[in-house]
Amino acid sequence: MPFMSSACPPAAHRPLHIAAAVDQADACTAAPFVRLARLAERGGLDFVTLGDSFARRRPDALAVLSRVAPVTGRVGLVPTVTATHADPFQVQAAVATLDRVSHGRGGWAVDVSATEAALFGRRRAASRDALWREAGEVVDAARRLWDGGEDDAGTRAVATGRFLGRDEPRHVDFEGATFAVRGPSAVPRPPQGHPVVVVDATAGPAREMAARHADVALVRAASPEQAGAARDELRRSAAALGRDPAELRVFAALVVDLGGGEHAAQPGHGGGPLPTADGPLYRGGPVDLADLVAAWHAAGAADGFHLTPVEPLRDLERLVNATVALLQHRGLFRTFYPGATLREHLGLARPAHRYAAHTHAHAEEAR
Repeated sequence: MPFMSSACPPAAHRPLHIAAAVDQADACTAAPFVRLARLAERGGLDFVTLGDSFARRRPDALAVLSRVAPVTGRVGLVPTVTATHADPFQVQAAVATLDRVSHGRGGWAVDVSATEAALFGRRRAASRDALWREAGEVVDAARRLWDGGEDDAGTRAVATGRFLGRDEPRHVDFEGATFAVRGPSAVPRPPQGHPVVVVDATAGPAREMAARHADVALVRAASPEQAGAARDELRRSAAALGRDPAELRVFAALVVDLGGGEHAAQPGHGGGPLPTADGPLYRGGPVDLADLVAAWHAAGAADGFHLTPVEPLRDLERLVNATVALLQHRGLFRTFYPGATLREHLGLARPAHRYAAHTHAHAEEAR
């Protein structure tokens, strides 16, 4: 009997979401990433991701996608941000800046690092559980700082340090287990209110953090049953934490090798992915991949898919020109972007300003 999620409305009422990684190991300039991001945008993909790591020599992901932002118009831009050794105050300012220069298309794939990083001046690496708790606190602190500013507020004057334009931002003090942040933020509130948070929730320590803080959770799954079980667990956990589970999108994360052209999936894959050290690998043709995506989504196994091409340019071209085109022809995937922001692509509401009521009440008292 095929898998069908017990907490899943009909597929016709659940838009299909598709995202892709644009990582290129040998790229040293922004140009190759621009090319792939534009290709993804032509296919109507929700967003692209770009990995980052202290262990690899490559351009900073956040800086690269900030360069990609002005030469794209709709696709979401989600760089990896390693929360472990970064300054939370600087992180929130950089992510907010990406959201602003992209006019509301920014996000951040929050990750952790268990490696030692003495040059950053931080303490020794902790357990995975502790690292993910800290990452959750970084997200919480960032959102509080963003909510400390008014929507469409002005910028800070260099000479005086005061904000020009509307009300000055709210002073925010955040005390975490391993860091403290003193606001206000150095940048205005982002266009989306809160840029989209993406978390790889495959491993246990990351799952609670994703249920509590993520807008999009990625799950590396080799079958619809595995993906659907993870989706149901994440949504239940989100509800138990007081969140609306409908505001959490769960994507199945697959590595894809479309070098087989239009041929059927490689023998042994059975039309689906096989587990590998790098995650579930689908190897076959783009038509078979379209069938897999449609079947998993119809069964409620995932809200969308995050696909990592083995050969970035080749596989992304085949994904856009064949897999996505076929899904569009079947009426399963968008043919245009109905909105302008990443939250609109994902069908996520813009977060309310947590301090707005207090700010307005204070303003009334001052009259």
